[in-house]
Amino acid sequence: MKKQNLAAIGLSALCIAAGTSFARQSPVTTERIVTGLVRPIGVFHAPGDTDRIFVIEKQGRIRIIDINTNTLIATPFLDVDSITGGGTSNFSEQGLLGLAFHPDYANNGLFYINHTTTAGHTRIAEYQVSANPDIADASSRRVILAITQPFSNHNGGWIDFGPDGFLYVSTGDGGSANDPGNRAQDITNQLLGKMLRIDIDGDDFPGDTQRNYAIPPSNPFVGITGDDEIWSYGLRNAWRNSFDRETGDLWIADVGQNAWEEIDFQPAASSGGENYGWRCYEGNNNFNLSGCAPANTMVFPIQTYSHGSGCSVTGGYVYRGCKMPENHGEYFYADYCSNIIWSLRYDGNAVSDFQVRTGDLAPSVGSISSITSFGEDANGEIYICDQSGGEIFKIIPQSGTIADWNDDGELDFFDVQGYLGAFSSGSPLADLNDDGSLDFFDVLEFLDIFSQACP
Repeated sequence: MKKQNLAAIGLSALCIAAGTSFARQSPVTTERIVTGLVRPIGVFHAPGDTDRIFVIEKQGRIRIIDINTNTLIATPFLDVDSITGGGTSNFSEQGLLGLAFHPDYANNGLFYINHTTTAGHTRIAEYQVSANPDIADASSRRVILAITQPFSNHNGGWIDFGPDGFLYVSTGDGGSANDPGNRAQDITNQLLGKMLRIDIDGDDFPGDTQRNYAIPPSNPFVGITGDDEIWSYGLRNAWRNSFDRETGDLWIADVGQNAWEEIDFQPAASSGGENYGWRCYEGNNNFNLSGCAPANTMVFPIQTYSHGSGCSVTGGYVYRGCKMPENHGEYFYADYCSNIIWSLRYDGNAVSDFQVRTGDLAPSVGSISSITSFGEDANGEIYICDQSGGEIFKIIPQSGTIADWNDDGELDFFDVQGYLGAFSSGSPLADLNDDGSLDFFDVLEFLDIFSQACP
């Protein structure tokens, strides 16, 4: 008997909402799924495509991995090496930096890249897939947004579509050190050091070939002082941000200057306009307060770490897959320099369950280093990019979910029956929230885990 809807077994009324952070967790590890990539710095998926993930190689190629067979397809999906500047070393901050698929990709075949040009400037460009789903049409290129970069570093690079259907673009502060132009705090005629939000399905600038997008009317600076494209600002070099696929919350990992790395959080209900503080503050600490607004007008990180633990934060994802339902709500992130991996939970008010995960996630084959990115497949399972080794790893459970109570490899009525039997007999194994007693909340937790698990 395969997994059944809880309503079908008469227990759906006991389930609580999806997205719960569970008391019980599954032990985790990683497995290496492919090698042979050249400076991979991002893992992405097309909406609804459960068979493939897409990896960007910094020098200018998009590769496809068949995740059913863990096979790297030999021919690149897209090769823009000839028009991409930088990206030829592990330490370059230029290159092909971001990828996002249109929410309606299944029908329109449109996707977007963020890259630096051979002159070192940022371009957001649109492409379309060809008749072959594994090959893009390189001739379909259309520039969406062009941004001039004053220095070679701090190019940001992350792009993604939010739950609202708009394209979000993170831009670095323009580079050098210490934000010499104070660009991150400047909101007029200055798109650097920002999170931008644009509508690529419209065009408010028909006479400008470098601005092929519309301004969402709900952007916070529309009609008042400030560039209309800006969604939030005060960012130094936000690297590998993510939307929580269940809640819509936005997680921002902002690389610090010389002392502190930070994780910022924007709730899904935000109307934008947040100032995340750079260059006035680095993390929670004063940096350069000259001309700065009061601290109470800024949004400070939910988590920081000092350069005693690394030197460059790599943002990750909140786990929402079905292989490890006990780990729902855990946010995984890392440091590029130290290769330390952490996880935490955040309920909108306080961080909890902070853990160092480096040892847990050490693979049995290969080694994880130079962590440039995490990624998510269409099922919500999480991957890790190793730039120096050219490897992609997947976070997996060390053992089966407790939802498979009888360990038969299937999720069915007999698992629910087995758990309720253990609960009724007073078995300590049924104490899923580890509070020393058996009560209704343990049953709720089991049923919620069961409802979100897959074999």
